[in-house]
Amino acid sequence: MFSNNDEAVINKKLPKELLLRIFSFLDVVTLCRCAQVSRAWNVLALDGSNWQRIDLFGFQRDIEGRVVENISKRCGGFLRKLSLRGCLVVGDNALRTFAQNCRNIEVLNLNGCTKITDATCTSLSKFCSRLRHLDLASCTSITNLSLKALSEGCPLLEQLDISWCDQVTKDGIQALVRGCGGLKALFLRGCMQLEDEALKYIGAHCPELVTLNLQTCLQITDDGLITICRGCHKLQSLCASGCSNITDAILNALGQNCPRLRILEVARCSQLTDVGFTTLARNCHELEKMDLEECVQITDSTLIQLSIHCPRLQVLSLSHCELITDDGIRHLGNGACAHNCLEMIELDNCPLITDASLEHLKSCHSLKKIELYDCQQITRAGIKRLRTHLPSIEVHAYFAPVTPPPSVGGSRQRFCRCCIIL
Repeated sequence: MFSNNDEAVINKKLPKELLLRIFSFLDVVTLCRCAQVSRAWNVLALDGSNWQRIDLFGFQRDIEGRVVENISKRCGGFLRKLSLRGCLVVGDNALRTFAQNCRNIEVLNLNGCTKITDATCTSLSKFCSRLRHLDLASCTSITNLSLKALSEGCPLLEQLDISWCDQVTKDGIQALVRGCGGLKALFLRGCMQLEDEALKYIGAHCPELVTLNLQTCLQITDDGLITICRGCHKLQSLCASGCSNITDAILNALGQNCPRLRILEVARCSQLTDVGFTTLARNCHELEKMDLEECVQITDSTLIQLSIHCPRLQVLSLSHCELITDDGIRHLGNGACAHNCLEMIELDNCPLITDASLEHLKSCHSLKKIELYDCQQITRAGIKRLRTHLPSIEVHAYFAPVTPPPSVGGSRQRFCRCCIIL
């Protein structure tokens, strides 16, 4: 495996300390290749100081527990960041060995490691007190016991993702926030058992919270989210998509308490109206991304307010907002965000939108992508005219099959106007 190049010029000219420094910039694959050049390079490449950040996602099908154990023994206290995302075979025993050896770990991604249980979080709590970011998304065996353990042993935790860990309840959240009050990002997508009580604990104990994701937490209502708004004034990103019980009261609370809000995702929240978005736009001037898909009650009034008050808007989804018309797009195209900020707009299934809207968007010089699926009044000619002014824009459009009237002979011929990606 090894050649006799230990006396090569590079090894004579450069001190080992400098070679070691050079190796520290290499990725995992390159380090492994360098380890096969010579015995001298093998020692340098496999030095623990070069293995401070490891992402094994590319090897996920091959990684077994013993590999994680060997890595942990080699890296020891040097390792700061490890991703085992999608490593389906890795279990609690391997991660216990890892935790014992790598006590300085700060960022750990276990997304999709479905074999791990509460025992892993117990090990992390016992040995890894410096842990700051932990991703446990889709680790479906995780329960409230894990959150209690993290609360007791990982006080520096700033970011936690327990999306789709559907055994977690308000009791787990209560235990977590009491010991991890410095949380800045919390991802709770698909935690179906969470109720407003859980959000009240977060609002009371996590004043530093910046990012909160509650997608598809179906039991959440206004009461819980209002508590978040009142207790987490630094909030910049909120996803409540699929929380169909929320109303304009949430938008009012955000406007009154969270002026730094940059990202709002409220897709499929059909009770939200122009009244709430008016209050939001007039108070949250730093908004950059808004997902309003299937907010079916909003009209051009919302777009008018966004065009006036939100000069930083970059991404806007209005898909299935069937009351939006060309006039709303006209205001958006003339608004403060149009010339230098707006990069993407989604208008799928907006039946009142015509080619006139595309004319209004010609002034949006930063626009990179527009989606127009099932917009029946948009034509190929309109899209081509838009691309004349914005040649680099990516346009996605689907023209549904149409059936012409029966021919004289009584037979029908179906025509398909297909997807265009320009």
